[in-house]
Amino acid sequence: MDRMNNNLLNSEKKAKCLAVFGTGSDVGKSIVVTALCRFFADRGIRVAPFKAQNMSNNSGVTPEGLEMGRAQIVQAEAAGIPPHVDMNPILLKPAGEVGAQVVLLGEVLENSTAIEYHRKKKFLFSAASKALDRLREKYDLVIMEGAGSCAEVNLMAHDIVNFRMAEYADAPVILVADIHKGGVFAQIVGTLACLESAAQERIAGCIINRFRGDIRLFEDGVNWIEQKTGKKVFGVLPWYNHIRIEAEDSVVIENPANAFPEKNNVPSVAVIRIPHISNFTDFAPLSGIEGLNLCFLEKVQPLSHFKAVILPGSKNTRSDLNWLKETGWADEIKAYANHFILNKGGHILGICGGYQMLGNHVHDPEGLEGVPGATEGLSLLPVNTVLRAPKTTTLTEFSWENIQGTGYEIHVGQTERFGGNALFQIHKRNRQTCRDCEDGCVTADFRIMGTYIHGLFDTPGITKQWLESIGMEHIVVSEKQGLAARDAEYDLLAAHFEKYVNMKDIAEKIFDR
Repeated sequence: MDRMNNNLLNSEKKAKCLAVFGTGSDVGKSIVVTALCRFFADRGIRVAPFKAQNMSNNSGVTPEGLEMGRAQIVQAEAAGIPPHVDMNPILLKPAGEVGAQVVLLGEVLENSTAIEYHRKKKFLFSAASKALDRLREKYDLVIMEGAGSCAEVNLMAHDIVNFRMAEYADAPVILVADIHKGGVFAQIVGTLACLESAAQERIAGCIINRFRGDIRLFEDGVNWIEQKTGKKVFGVLPWYNHIRIEAEDSVVIENPANAFPEKNNVPSVAVIRIPHISNFTDFAPLSGIEGLNLCFLEKVQPLSHFKAVILPGSKNTRSDLNWLKETGWADEIKAYANHFILNKGGHILGICGGYQMLGNHVHDPEGLEGVPGATEGLSLLPVNTVLRAPKTTTLTEFSWENIQGTGYEIHVGQTERFGGNALFQIHKRNRQTCRDCEDGCVTADFRIMGTYIHGLFDTPGITKQWLESIGMEHIVVSEKQGLAARDAEYDLLAAHFEKYVNMKDIAEKIFDR
């Protein structure tokens, strides 16, 4: 490791690169990159994450007020550096079955179909390559993350994030496989078999993720993989329950089961899992509070036993509004709201797209989310929304009844309040002082609220205030939330990783090239 540090710190060349690819989606690539970033940062190496193209509706805002994938923000936090759009130069935000919003270097480029997007791959690869070059000039090491499976043979001609980018950076590749999904031997051997010889040779070894049981029982499996493939198994990572790292994509909350809070006697909060959910990591702090049960719900069920219901952010507000109506959720939410009159129900919070849905109408005169027109909302808040460019992306400082909070805004559209009261006072956006600025809306009885601010629950005081407002003042909220809490989790992840992964062998693959 000393030689590694000396080689890096004394070098005037571009930073070394290491690529982390997967045998499929959701196998743990992002977690491995996060662990590597913290491991090397702890050893004084200036390390940065990089993902040329990320497809996710889970995004965040940089200090410059630009948008990028949330996963790379997490990885930058683990590396101890500010997030920058060069770490995720291309962000695709799916808005339907065949189209996505293309965010290039933090700003909206266009809405595009898959075919239209592929036609621009030469331009986009050049932009991503330049972003990587800039990172390599600023840092000592760049950990590159691939996308999906690196062996999708039908997509390789258009690939700008897996082997084409690894070849550009001359980066060795670690292949991540997920044993919990089953068929781990086929995952690894099959991936290699689908690759051309040059790509096979670039793979330095693999990491097997999410092992359950006695890890010693897999020693024969490790030996078989190494003998069959000629590739080193750098480590086998056991399943863990003691570490909380934000997930990259909403696949982790797909197909949630119905919840029955009346049976477990634990106060419960429901989040409606709408089809185009975005920024679901807003609720990660709530999931870690002892004595509070957080449930994502997709199938319609009674809500009367929940203390609160949250409508989350959406990449396609009008489409998700129609889904609420078609599935019966709209009627169930309204029935839940009507219980407020009798003081028997809970509370409703809408965040970003969820806030827009709680209003009377969502107007889209320019067709930013599809066919131009207007969609009737749930009419639970006295607000109307008009969707129009440009997109708002800000880091936001606000207060709620003299409690200071920080968060971020990512939304297309402006919402006008014609009743009720503002929920928050805004003090700064992107470090610029705001005067007489307000956000959101709250009804006179404080039971229905809406806001554009993501990351509300990263501030302990705001979380506590919200819990008190819904009648859960007895819940204890740790003062360690937000970045401070996440930072402790990165330490736990790095320790877990180092215990089970041969980092000496990985370092040699990087720095001896």
